Amino acid sequence: MVCYSVILAYKINLCKVDFALRVEFRTIYYYIFICEKIKTMKKITLLLAGLFFMLSTPDDLQAQVLSGVYIPHNTSERKPIPYQYLREADVMWSKIIWRRINLTEKMNLPLYFPTEEMDGRKSLVQLIMWGIKNKSLTAFVGDEFSSQLTLSKIDDKLGATIDTTYDIDPDTGEQITIIDKKQADLREIKELLIKEMWFFDKQRSVMEVRVIGLAPIRVYYRADDLEQSSARHARLFWIYYPEARNIFANQPVYNPQNQAEEKTFDDIFFKRLFSGYVFRESNVYNNRMVSEYTTGLEVLLESERIKDKIFNFEHDLWEF
Repeated sequence: MVCYSVILAYKINLCKVDFALRVEFRTIYYYIFICEKIKTMKKITLLLAGLFFMLSTPDDLQAQVLSGVYIPHNTSERKPIPYQYLREADVMWSKIIWRRINLTEKMNLPLYFPTEEMDGRKSLVQLIMWGIKNKSLTAFVGDEFSSQLTLSKIDDKLGATIDTTYDIDPDTGEQITIIDKKQADLREIKELLIKEMWFFDKQRSVMEVRVIGLAPIRVYYRADDLEQSSARHARLFWIYYPEARNIFANQPVYNPQNQAEEKTFDDIFFKRLFSGYVFRESNVYNNRMVSEYTTGLEVLLESERIKDKIFNFEHDLWEF
């Protein structure tokens, strides 16, 4: 019995030693395996980096700064200027007005030009159309933003039509179809409607204005009006301005004072760097336009009266 007990104890000790060795060997194996994986990943990373620099020729690198001495990043990475948080209970007074701005006026030229994309800049209308086609920017029929407009209908309003004519092939004598596609001319969009709300925030005791929507206006002439004596105006669509702010904030606008400090379209509307006149205000008469109850010079005088009424309301809230 003593002999068997000694032999059994000896075997148990061997098993313990063997188990400990297996655990130690397994730990060492995992450590070596992880080290080999890290070395392999470093080799792959260095290989990819080398391929990238081999494929990036000096011409490609030079093309990024071809029109300047540095690569611009500030404008492309900008975000819209955030609005102050606003509660319904804090709005003591509000008024909705509509403005019409002429894009060919001197102050509004940064919105109209360039008529062709250059130096990474687009006009406001070019940017809006790009957003509709590439960034899912929604076009609406009216300023209530309830009914959407398709891209094909927008092209029709822009005059982008397809004309089909027929002719005789001189070689075969057979009838052939000739399709003539007319491209839209965005230079015809020379006016812009702006819907905005003025309100007084009693929490901060300030009068503010926020743009709600924009609508481009196409100014064109009939094909048979050779003397261009009677211009036609067609409203194309409405866009919801808060939806478009991300696009506007990333698009540079020419700054004649300092090109190193480029503005954006969001800056122009946020800082009110445009000129226009009020042609409509919210009223009990179905929000009728000023031109429906006055004409001529009285239209401009009525526009000034509406602006003065808003100014006087804020002014009369204070005592001096």
